[in-house]
Amino acid sequence: MLKSLYTTATGMKAQQTMLDMIANNIANVNTAGFKRSQASFEDLLYVTLQSPGASQGSGSAAPVGTQIGSGTRLNSTTKVYTPGVLEGTDRQLDVAIDGEGFFAVTLADGGTGYTRDGTFHTNNEGKLVTGQGYVMVPEITLPQDTLEITIDQQGHVLGRTAGSPDTAQTFGQINLTRFVNPSGMLAVGGNVVRQTDASGAPIASTPGTNGLGLLKQGFVERSNVVIVNELVNLIVAQRAYEVNSRAIQASDQMLQTTTNIIR
Repeated sequence: MLKSLYTTATGMKAQQTMLDMIANNIANVNTAGFKRSQASFEDLLYVTLQSPGASQGSGSAAPVGTQIGSGTRLNSTTKVYTPGVLEGTDRQLDVAIDGEGFFAVTLADGGTGYTRDGTFHTNNEGKLVTGQGYVMVPEITLPQDTLEITIDQQGHVLGRTAGSPDTAQTFGQINLTRFVNPSGMLAVGGNVVRQTDASGAPIASTPGTNGLGLLKQGFVERSNVVIVNELVNLIVAQRAYEVNSRAIQASDQMLQTTTNIIR
């Protein structure tokens, strides 16, 4: 059996994975805080017929070797944390991060998750929560009679209530968290990622300190997916898949020719 059949099959599988990743990027083009993924591939084991530097019959060493590759496979999918466009919404509870950092939230299992999606709401207790109902860490509770709130660039949450309409009150402090390797975080869906050993320990602080970005009230960070680039990558993946399939067809024709010779 020709080795090329198995080699090109790995190429088709790799391009299929590439297509799946591009499809997910395009599907989330309007997801707040979404970061696009990019795939990395690596070559597989080589069959070494002659090692470079091997002794030849004349007593000299071979300047190059003879190796036949076995194809490719997916090495990793990496989240690219370049900033997305900040879009104005004029909504008091929409907060965008202008720079590095994540909002920390408490997940349903009690663990801590991290998100760039700053579209917040209040639950029935007045606590700031995400669209999925995850409570912000640290918790910030707004009084039931809150008239308006202001969130400054450093994360101070201020506001006025019906009981004291002429006096500004402090409701809490929004902190941000960053990681040494944010691409090593585990995406769990719902615009949330979780800490892993690869991401490193969380570094929490107030916005604008320790390398963290500032907050922008009334804005939402859009996805960093550039649709034109994704369409180009889509075409490249499709053409690579087609070329690999033609290599399989060529291998099949060679086998057919060999079979006809035997007959």
